[in-house]
Amino acid sequence: MTTYRVCCFLRRFGAASNEPSEAVRDVFQAYADGGGGVVGEEALRRFMREVQGVADDAGAEAAAKEVMAFAAEQRLLKKGGGLTAEGFHRWLCSDANAALDPRRGVYQDMGSPLSHYFIYTGHNSYLTGNQLSSGCSERPIVKALLDGVRVIELDLWPNAAKDEVEVLHGRTWTSPVELIKCLEAIKEHAFATSPYPVILTLEDHLTPDLQAKVAKMLKETFGDMLYISESESMSEFPSPDDLKGKIIISTKPPKEYLQTKSSKEEHADDDDKAEEGVWGEEISDDKTTARQMSEQYSGKYAEEGDEEQMDGEAEKKARQGADNEYKRLIAIQLTRRKHDMDVDLKVDPEKVSRLSLGEKAYEKAIVTHGEHIIRFTQRNLLRIFPRSTRITSSNYNPVMGWRATEGSCG
Repeated sequence: MTTYRVCCFLRRFGAASNEPSEAVRDVFQAYADGGGGVVGEEALRRFMREVQGVADDAGAEAAAKEVMAFAAEQRLLKKGGGLTAEGFHRWLCSDANAALDPRRGVYQDMGSPLSHYFIYTGHNSYLTGNQLSSGCSERPIVKALLDGVRVIELDLWPNAAKDEVEVLHGRTWTSPVELIKCLEAIKEHAFATSPYPVILTLEDHLTPDLQAKVAKMLKETFGDMLYISESESMSEFPSPDDLKGKIIISTKPPKEYLQTKSSKEEHADDDDKAEEGVWGEEISDDKTTARQMSEQYSGKYAEEGDEEQMDGEAEKKARQGADNEYKRLIAIQLTRRKHDMDVDLKVDPEKVSRLSLGEKAYEKAIVTHGEHIIRFTQRNLLRIFPRSTRITSSNYNPVMGWRATEGSCG
């Protein structure tokens, strides 16, 4: 028992049991010397080959010597030079026997399609604090990349003059940061800790003119680092090995330039539903504001009635060319949700894409459509967003996604 003082009182606590489990004892007994009740170096060599899966004798011998050195340093060896059951248990549960050995680096097969891997993903990677009122900066992006994050998210909005692009969490009180600062930070630090690709997901709220400006920024900043697919749609993702040193753009394809008022309203409705699917239901005032902003921005490039015809074929072609250039840079297309899980998770044998679900929607889907999710993620990428109530930027439990082979845990 150990005694602790808590304010004016003394509390006594019993130590947690450090006894090996029955399963550990069974393994220990299988390799322990007959009379001494200890595991020696020779027994450890057999254990390394038969249980730990070390392929060759030299590797097994080296691993056994490391265990003995660890045991000697921790004073776990019994007289005569063997490990007791307690010492064996201590080694099994120590960092010296970690499941992932950082000294080995990446030793798994990285030659399969990108959808076969879990991807370390950031959410609103530019925020310095909470989701509602913190500042936006390139510094959190740098930290994320140095921590090994491979998916960086940027929310793109027009500035007040609507002639430049800013990064901020829209419809909140977050202060913006210039897009170019974020792109330059990504270029400098993308591969500081890993050679494997960085996926840049763009939440795009821009006019075609600003989309064209973004396309120019991306090409000028990243140059040959930018991955551009040879075809408009891929039938299978390349492998992480194939994409080493590459930055991949993922977002929804740009909308068509000319739209009637009814189609604008229809798309705005779809956008509101998609936003609710990712973030949960928004406060009604926010939704009204979002609709007004959408109509305000779209009004710059979609005039009504006869004025559409007056724009002229030259301007139409120029804008379509800008759309095509922006679209050409999108290697991983975001699929727009239909809010029907059977349709959303339908696998297209000719095309791969990315789908985004909110945490709440995903929790339901793994119960009702578990097999659909498994089939979908065998070929496609599925990204899960934390629910909107996580304003402190906390994360959901990623094990929920890993169990159903969801690839992008944010």
